[in-house]
Amino acid sequence: MRDERLNIIEPTLTGEAGHCFSFLSSLIDAAGDAPLTVWCGRSANVAFPGAVRVNRFFMRKIRRLQALWLYRKLLKGHERIFVSTAGRTDLMLLDLAASGQIAPGRVYVYIHWFRPSRSKRAQLERVARRQPEIVVLTPTASVCEELRTAGFSHTRLVPYPISPCEADVRPAADQVFSHLLFAGAARQDKGFPAVVELVELLHARGACIPVTLQTSAEHYEKYDDATRQAIGRLERCAYPHVRRVAETLPRADYQGLFVGAICLQLYSRNDFSDRISGVTLDALTSGSPVITLSGTWMARVVAGYDAGLVIDTTGPENVYKAVMQVLKEYGRYRDNALKAARELQMHNSAEHLFRELAAP
Repeated sequence: MRDERLNIIEPTLTGEAGHCFSFLSSLIDAAGDAPLTVWCGRSANVAFPGAVRVNRFFMRKIRRLQALWLYRKLLKGHERIFVSTAGRTDLMLLDLAASGQIAPGRVYVYIHWFRPSRSKRAQLERVARRQPEIVVLTPTASVCEELRTAGFSHTRLVPYPISPCEADVRPAADQVFSHLLFAGAARQDKGFPAVVELVELLHARGACIPVTLQTSAEHYEKYDDATRQAIGRLERCAYPHVRRVAETLPRADYQGLFVGAICLQLYSRNDFSDRISGVTLDALTSGSPVITLSGTWMARVVAGYDAGLVIDTTGPENVYKAVMQVLKEYGRYRDNALKAARELQMHNSAEHLFRELAAP
């Protein structure tokens, strides 16, 4: 076990909302008394237990320039770096910041997903030749293979940390259905327009099924065009049993959304064929069955545990049919979701990630 301070770089961390906070909280819990410094957004309203230092540093418009400066500063000081939500740009900036070849055991990056192209592959191959000692950690086999093939020989598969429920929102074993739920940032690739189409169908049929929708944007309050149009349709529809949650929520309040829910995850196959979804992990942890689209990472998890239903199309009639089927056997799907969560809590423990970062 190493005792040098680990610098965790997370520019998008600005509060308890979103999965970067739960990701880091899980890791920090697993780290115990290990010396850690978190570099986050300039206005971040976060606190971590113990002796964790929090440096509120990054500003959105210049965060890449700041990252380059910070990487250079830390590398010159022979400090350890962990970029917790890394991408191709971070690898290029780390290479640019280094005065030569980065020493072994100094830089770790966690790449959650990667969409390959010929130009991106060429860029990665150049960085891998120059910086062979960067340790690349990934949550899925396809991303792991992509980065390893590009030349990063220290690439390892490490499960995405899953957070336990807060004590005051832990699901009851006999919880009953209360609402349909779209959780997380409202985006087209996460199927938000398809969920609005379902709401429109419910309204047209005079249904009374409660629906809760998080309609907050992901970062910096920006929506894609399809989502913006869908929000407009939702407002015009005026379904009387819909509840909108327009703001991001503290962790406990966010987890409370899942209690008694059926979670709708009509995510794009192109974007989520092998991409981890924290919302799925949160839903299962709360005993919330999931309805999702075939050909996705979520579908494999849901089908593997029979913790909801996998459908082939996102048409509102098809989604409605799946909702009604889950409603008929809500208790069974809820129990399967909780069983899945128990197994995933062990498999996806943040201790696996911390061991990789603490290895000599």
